[in-house]
Amino acid sequence: MGWTDERVETLKKLWIEGLSASQIAKQLGGVTRNAVIGKVHRLGLAGRATPSRPAKRPRPVSRPRLASSSSSSAAARPRMAPAPYLALVPHLEPLKAEDGSVTTVLTLSDSVCKWPIGDPTDATFAFCGRSSTGTYCPDHASLAFQPQQPRKKRTYGEPDELRRMMRLSAM
Repeated sequence: MGWTDERVETLKKLWIEGLSASQIAKQLGGVTRNAVIGKVHRLGLAGRATPSRPAKRPRPVSRPRLASSSSSSAAARPRMAPAPYLALVPHLEPLKAEDGSVTTVLTLSDSVCKWPIGDPTDATFAFCGRSSTGTYCPDHASLAFQPQQPRKKRTYGEPDELRRMMRLSAM
């Protein structure tokens, strides 16, 4: 079915009313949602009076629960999250050789710290250059690598035990 002047006017009216392309296609009949979208773009109908989708309602903000004053035991108190690991390392300048030169990309070797110091686009950019057995010296390794956090052991509570017992009794 083609786009007659009457159908185009109906399309414009329904589009401005805020109907979706699918709803308009159903009302017009004989056209698909994509045909309606294509015609809307060719006509340059960008604005709408109302949005086609309902606005999302804001989610209510949940308030933290407070422990009652009657329960003062340690088990009733909320757990504190572990403090993040912060390594305090003094600012290290690049190691200077006897002639005053610093370690650059061209002078890097396996036995020196490869921690970059400064802006790579700056002429004063250098690497740490202190002796190391790995990629970095001990000070920069403490910045680059964080210690592994202890793993939490899974505790088996009453509900898990109940489920296990019910499965065994069903056999």
